[in-house]
Parts: sequence; C-alpha cells; structure tokens
Amino acid sequence: MGHNYKIILQYEGTRYNGWQKQGNTENTIQGRLEVVLGRMAGAPVKVHGSGRTDAGVHAMGQVANFLLDEYWEPKQVTEYLNQYLPEDIAVLRTEQAPERFHSRLHAAGKIYQYQIETRQRRDVFQRRYVYGLGKPLDVKAMKAAAGFLCGTHDFKSFCGNPRMKKSTVRTIQAIDVKKEPNGSVVCLTFEGNGFLQYMVRIMTGTLIEAGLGERRPEQIAGILEAGDRKMAGFTAPPEGLCLMEVKYGEL
Repeated sequence: MGHNYKIILQYEGTRYNGWQKQGNTENTIQGRLEVVLGRMAGAPVKVHGSGRTDAGVHAMGQVANFLLDEYWEPKQVTEYLNQYLPEDIAVLRTEQAPERFHSRLHAAGKIYQYQIETRQRRDVFQRRYVYGLGKPLDVKAMKAAAGFLCGTHDFKSFCGNPRMKKSTVRTIQAIDVKKEPNGSVVCLTFEGNGFLQYMVRIMTGTLIEAGLGERRPEQIAGILEAGDRKMAGFTAPPEGLCLMEVKYGEL
C-alpha cells in the first residue's frame, strides 16, 4: 500500500496555470510537486490536492497527499521538497496520514479570501495579491448582499462550468466583508463546505456589483433561484484570490 503523507503548502500562483497537471504544460503546482517527489522517490508519485485552484490563484494553506513506497521521515520530505521546488512554492509541513486519508475526498470545508483595492493605484508590493478595482465600494451593501448567499443553496448561477453534471448545491457558513478603518482594501472571506469552479470569483464579482450600486442586495435571491450563470455578476480576476485553509473532520 505504501506510506501516505499529507503536506500543507503555500504558493504564489501568478506564474502558474493553476493547480492541476495538464498534458500541454508542465507549469502547474501539481506538476512541479510530482517532478520533485519523483526524483526523491526514484519512481513516479501521484499527488492529490484538496481542490484545483485556477491559474493565477494563490494559496496559504493548500493540502495535498501522496503515497511513497519507502518510508521517509516527514521532516526529510519537507526539506527535500523545499530544497528543489521553485521559490514561489513552499511546503510548510509534512505529516504521516492515515492509510485511507485523501485530501480532496475528506475535505470538510475551505476558507478563501479575496482582496480588492479601491484606490486608483494598487500598492506596488501587493499588486500580485489584490484586484485593482480602483473605485470606492459600499461595504454595507456588500454585506447585505452576502447575507443572501449564506446558507445551503443551489449555486448553479455561480458555477463557471455550464456542463456540470454533479450537484451544484453547497453550504456557505459565512461571508465576511471588511475594510480596515482608513484602509483602501476591501477583504472578503468565504467559508463553505465546498466551492464550484470559479464560484468564489463569481460571488465576488456579484458582490462588487452590489458595492458599486449596479445591483440591489435583494436581487441575489432571484439570481440563486434562476440557476443561470448569465444572471450573476462578472468573474473577478484570479490575482485577488487566496485559498487560506482546508478543514478536515475526523476520519
């Protein structure tokens, strides 16, 4: 069966084509991990992530797991990966996981954060991590709109995949909309049991439209009911989005 390892890692997604390995590019997070682990193990290693982050999206607490035939000390795995991975990917820690642990199948919830710069110009040192909207936002209206998205709903209108065959029902436990006093960045934090393709970015785009006065908060209920992607707002760009944490229950 092999030894199952769980890693928690962070990455700056700017120059990658997302998490998932693709046939036409080596430039993915999963692809980079598998190359280094394959070298370490002397055989191909398949890495399973808790979910796919899109091209340009970042992670502070992505979780992945993989099997190794030979036993390695978790500390050795962390050190080897960090020695050979590019500087924009870092393994925070490695631990031995129960034999049947799977980072995606056993994920119980996720927390994402989206940052929006309302000033005309983004801070030079933060420009890769915030969306440069450059317009003031009505945080109160955004909070009111976010309230309609919380709870268990069919989020088909907020799914970027029109051919999605599986259930599009998800539960959002909380959406926090915050702007620091005297600050210019509006930070949205989404906590849910799972998210569909582009779902956080479409919800963000819709909340931005509410914050710009382009739609009323109470219209959100109708958007959910419609089950039609065209009814929801624009897909906010990837650079403002970061996967903060993946939650697991007892196995």
